[in-house]
Amino acid sequence: MKNHHARFLSLAIGVLCALLGTGANAQGLRLSNSLTAPGSLTPPPAAAPQVQQADYIVAIVNSEPITNSEVNMRADRTAQQIQQQGAAQPPRDQLLRQVLSRLINEKAQLQQATEAGIKIDEATVDQAEENVARQNNTDLAGLHRRMAADGISLDRFRHDLRNQLTLLRLRERDVESRVRVTDQDIDQFIRDQQGGDAAETAQINLQHVLVLVPENATPQQIASLQARAQGIADRAKGGADFTVLARENSDAPEGRNGGLLGLRPADRYPNLFLEATQDLPVGGIVGPIRSPAGFHILKVAERINGSAVPTEVMQNHARHILLRPTPQLTEAAAIQRLADYKRRVNNGQADFAVLATENSVDGSAKQGGDLGWANPGQFVPEFEEAIEALQPGQISDPIVSRFGVHLIQLLERRKHTLTQREQRDMVRAAAREKKLDEAYTTWAQEVRGRAYVELREVPQ
Repeated sequence: MKNHHARFLSLAIGVLCALLGTGANAQGLRLSNSLTAPGSLTPPPAAAPQVQQADYIVAIVNSEPITNSEVNMRADRTAQQIQQQGAAQPPRDQLLRQVLSRLINEKAQLQQATEAGIKIDEATVDQAEENVARQNNTDLAGLHRRMAADGISLDRFRHDLRNQLTLLRLRERDVESRVRVTDQDIDQFIRDQQGGDAAETAQINLQHVLVLVPENATPQQIASLQARAQGIADRAKGGADFTVLARENSDAPEGRNGGLLGLRPADRYPNLFLEATQDLPVGGIVGPIRSPAGFHILKVAERINGSAVPTEVMQNHARHILLRPTPQLTEAAAIQRLADYKRRVNNGQADFAVLATENSVDGSAKQGGDLGWANPGQFVPEFEEAIEALQPGQISDPIVSRFGVHLIQLLERRKHTLTQREQRDMVRAAAREKKLDEAYTTWAQEVRGRAYVELREVPQ
């Protein structure tokens, strides 16, 4: 389960929050954390009234059409995501062009996946759908009700989930094999970091509470929501646990994970967030600040200067049970079996370590599934995300990765000072991620270059 993925290779649960751009990060199947669930599923911002037109084809990719309605649907989702992040909206015509370019790339890649025989079964889509529900602090029934209220078709949603998971598998197969990191690459990466602009290469991890303001809220409603946000901010600044406040109050999808947005380059945060936190020390809190999405309270959880290699990290000690689907054991059956293991352990009817020893097909089975202490980024993103959502002693729901189906228990969490070797290993991971980003860009261009693309009409 070691993580040999870049950010763009994490689980694709962000279908309703498509990102802009064509690079690897923009494919962003996790925004850190974030594949970026559909957020609060609020309706997209209202556009200026336009004359209704019949749907029409705007592009052909090989033999497959892209329609104007497809482009507008994706553009609306993207605009919603931009609004929730507090960023400025681009002009609509620019947004439509960018979305069309991304859809062309996706069509070409999906066609290649079909040719390669890559298929996503129903159980994997089911689990991705459940992940979306959890990230929106609801169950499946609640998610479906909210989708129906916002006019989002369940069939279309699951179709998009399947497509994003298909793209994930294709990129794992075609991109990861291209990347090798040598000792010389590590040395060069360190030199680049030390010689670069620290402001440009700095990384920040923010915690976030969003108090959502509905699009058509009255002044009285806005004032009430602002007062609620101010109360949360006052409690945070008064010493209340920010993680608990986020879990209990945030309307953002990352709230269930304590509001952590993830350690990422500063330029991957909205300017609103950067400007509000640029002078804060680690642990500093600011807010509420207003964006089109609502009121935000922010805490600087971690800040790493661009020229520095981190010396301290938060480690997790976990154990797991791994089942690999076979002709005799379908993925759905593996998920059901692990869910039963979780129920038995939680009811005191079984011991996790014994179940791991007797049933897990991972090399850790002899140790009762114990994986030892792990640094951030050591496991594949799906596994990493599940661990980060747990508190010590808790057991995850079954999760699917390219290795099979896992049941994970978090045992302990601690701060750890890195040795020189561990620091170098972290630099190796960062260098690999950079090379993966570059390899993805090249690969995506190659896939599109092999496709026949005909632009017909301008989307509007």
